[in-house]
Amino acid sequence: MDRFSDGFLFGASSSAFQIEGSLDRDGRGPSVWDAFIARPGRERLRSDAATACDHYARWADDVAIAGELGLDAYRFSVSWPRIQPDGRGEPNRAGLDFYSRLVDGLLERDVRPFPTLFHWDLPLALQRDSGGFRDRDTAARFEDYAGIVARALGDRVKDWITINEPFEYACFGHLFGTHAPGVKSPLAYLQVVHHQLLAHGRAVSAIRSEAAGARVGIALSWTPVHPLRDTEADEKAAARANAFMNGVSFDPILLGRYPALVTRGLLRPPVRDGDFETISTPLDFVGLNYYSREKARNAPLVPFIRADVTGKEPRELPESDDRTAMGWEVYHRGLVEILAELRGRYGNPPVIVTEFGSAWSDSVETDAATGRARVGDTRRVRYLRDALAAMRSAIEAGSDLRGAFVWSLTDNFEWAEGNAKRFGLVHVDYGTQARTVKDSGRWYAGLIASRVLDASSRVLETGSEDT
Repeated sequence: MDRFSDGFLFGASSSAFQIEGSLDRDGRGPSVWDAFIARPGRERLRSDAATACDHYARWADDVAIAGELGLDAYRFSVSWPRIQPDGRGEPNRAGLDFYSRLVDGLLERDVRPFPTLFHWDLPLALQRDSGGFRDRDTAARFEDYAGIVARALGDRVKDWITINEPFEYACFGHLFGTHAPGVKSPLAYLQVVHHQLLAHGRAVSAIRSEAAGARVGIALSWTPVHPLRDTEADEKAAARANAFMNGVSFDPILLGRYPALVTRGLLRPPVRDGDFETISTPLDFVGLNYYSREKARNAPLVPFIRADVTGKEPRELPESDDRTAMGWEVYHRGLVEILAELRGRYGNPPVIVTEFGSAWSDSVETDAATGRARVGDTRRVRYLRDALAAMRSAIEAGSDLRGAFVWSLTDNFEWAEGNAKRFGLVHVDYGTQARTVKDSGRWYAGLIASRVLDASSRVLETGSEDT
C-alpha cells in the first residue's frame, strides 16, 4: 500500500506575477516583467498579466479554496516590487500588509505558508540602473529585501524559499531572451546565475537572523538530459547539458563548486574568494522543481554546451496522454532518477518537491447529474497519481523526501504563454474570475485526507461548486 506519512507535506504552489494582477496598486513598483510584456507585439500578454487571477483582490477566496482542499501547505511568492518599489530603501507598508493578511488567512485554515522571495519579478529600477543580477551588488540588495520580509512575517512564517529556479531566470531571460528582461548574452547568463546563487546564500543568513527557528531552502529546477542517440558524441553532449542546466545550481549549493564542465571555457562564472562559502550555506531542505526530461545531440556550434536539446522533436506535437499541452513529454521516471542522484552525488539532503504538475486543455462543462460546473481533467489526475507513485518509489529507496507541491493551485498567467496554458487544480474563468475546483483538485483533496495513493486514485464522479 502506497501510504504517505502523516508528516509528509501535500501542498500547492503559485507565484506573485502569475496570479496577483493589480500591477499599479498600493505603491507597487514596475518589475522587469511589466516592461517585457509592454513591448510591441505583446498586447495580449500585457492584458493577461494586468488582471491575471486578480489574486491581489481575491486572495481570501483562494485561501478559502486551499483550506477546503485540505492543503497542508501553500507556496506563494512575495513580489519584490510591492515591498521595495525601486528594489532598495524603506519598505512599502501596503505591500507588507498584503502578505501579512495572506499569511494570517492561511494560518487560520491550518495551511502552512511557504513564501518564495524571488520568483522572477525583479524591480525594474534595478535592471535599468545596474543590469539587475548581472551586477554583483544586486545580491546585497536582495539580502536587504529578504531581511525586511523576514522581519515582518517571521513571527508567523517558519518555512522560507529564497529564489525560484535561478537557471531558468538566467537562461530564458538572459541567454535566449524569451523571458524578461529579454537579454541575449552568454556572458550575462553566467553572471546572473552566479549572482543569484550569491544572493540566495546571503538571504539565508538574513532570514535566519530575523526569524527565529526559520527553515530555509531554495527551489531548483532539474531537467534530466539523456543522449538522443547511443553514441559517444551524444553522451558527452548530454553530460555538458546536464552540467549547464542542472549542476550549475545544485553543485555550488550542495558541493561548494561549479561542475568542471562549466568552468573550462573562456566565459566563466564571476567567482570571488569566499563566494562558495556563502552560496553553500547549509540548508534545511532543497526544493526540487520537475516537469520533464530532454534529449541532447552533439552540436559543436552551440555556445557553452555544444549540444542541441531542442531539436529532437517539434514542440507543436499534439497534446496526448504522453505529451502535455506545453509540448513536454510525460516522463515520471525522471523523478526517480533525480532523487537517486541526490542520494548518491549530493548526500541525500532533505528534499521537498516544490513544483510538479502539467498543463492540459481544460474546459468547464455542466455535470448532467448535478447541474453544476465541472472540469473533468482525467489526464491531470493520472499525471499527479503517477508522479506521486514515482516519489513513493524514491522514498522506499531511501530518499529523504518530505513533501510535494502541485503546480499550481489555480490556473495562472503562464509567462510567455499568457493565459493559454492551464496548470491549475482550480479552473479560473479569466472573464468573470469564477473559480471551479477541477476533478484533479477534488482527487488531490481525497489523497490528502487519506494519505493513501492507491485508495485515492479514482477520479470522482460528482460535480464541483463554483467558488
